[in-house]
Amino acid sequence: MFLDYDFRYFNFRLILYMIALNIIGVLVIRSATNLDAEAVNKQLLGVLVGLAIAIGLSFIDYHRILNFSIIIYGLCIASLIAVLIWGRDVNNARRWIEVPVIGQLQPSEFVKIGLIVTFSWYFMKYQEKINQVSTVIIAVALFAAPAFLIFEQPNLSTCLVTMVMVLGIVFASGISYRWIMGTLAVTVPVVSTFIYLLLNGMIPFIKEYQAGRILAWFYPEQYGEARYQQNNSIIAIGSGQLRGKGLYNTTIASVKNGNFLSEEQTDFIFAVIGEELGFIGCVAVIILFLLIVYECLMMAGRARDLSGKLICTGMATLIAFQAFSNIAVATGIFPNTGLPLPFISYGSSSLISICLGMGLVLNVGLQRETRHY
Repeated sequence: MFLDYDFRYFNFRLILYMIALNIIGVLVIRSATNLDAEAVNKQLLGVLVGLAIAIGLSFIDYHRILNFSIIIYGLCIASLIAVLIWGRDVNNARRWIEVPVIGQLQPSEFVKIGLIVTFSWYFMKYQEKINQVSTVIIAVALFAAPAFLIFEQPNLSTCLVTMVMVLGIVFASGISYRWIMGTLAVTVPVVSTFIYLLLNGMIPFIKEYQAGRILAWFYPEQYGEARYQQNNSIIAIGSGQLRGKGLYNTTIASVKNGNFLSEEQTDFIFAVIGEELGFIGCVAVIILFLLIVYECLMMAGRARDLSGKLICTGMATLIAFQAFSNIAVATGIFPNTGLPLPFISYGSSSLISICLGMGLVLNVGLQRETRHY
């Protein structure tokens, strides 16, 4: 199994960046939960399991995994259907399912990685026919099915992240710019029309709270309640100034002690980072994400084949956009969404699923193209 691997190319830097973000995550979660031992232990277990999976997968030929793409895609669809039927309701959303031994699981997080595998296999298989109408239609259908099921949970934010991730893969697949320009020509007026209809309350399939969050982005003064958490998040980040107030501070004015945020250990964990680690901590976290994305793109450029290139590109797009979205929400740039910060936010599903993808990326790196100059 290891005969074709050149272990000089094993990307230890990527492992170190992941560990650094995981350490920051555990420390900040410990502070955000007021030293909750159970939460910290669960996150530590998730970190250990995730890193073990990433390292283990790095030694399994990704081509073998791609051979099971159809089965993986089927499991993605089945898990999303299972959530809608047997899922657990939390805050008017059905996104989690109870699994024996494992406990609570969020399938949509693993579906992201499943779709990266599926589309990497699909575009590799049909790379000679990638610009044919039939190939594009099938690709749209492959995305539409899981996207609809995720949207029905409802989970609009994850649906959008998945869409951007898939678009990144499509762009890297070598598809003709005529398709890209044609898509943009359709997307711009559709998005404009969507915003107009939303502002006039004419989109029935958008939940009321989702519409409120989007409208609050356009009209912050009229929809102040929908921006309550974001406003507090911005205040918390600003209050950290350059060096922050320090981890585990007990001031009543902090976001975690004053109950100014309801999800400070997950969706708004960047607010805790800004408050307690300051501008320096925020910049360090952003740099680590940039380094991870850079390493993924470098390995994409050196991949032996198109499928390896698309796996790395898909993970780079996923991590970059999801990290940016989480930080953008915490700083008021984006409307409020429920996206975790990769490697850092509390929750085993997000952590382990990202590590699954990184394991595939590491394996692509082990089989990089040998170039002679």
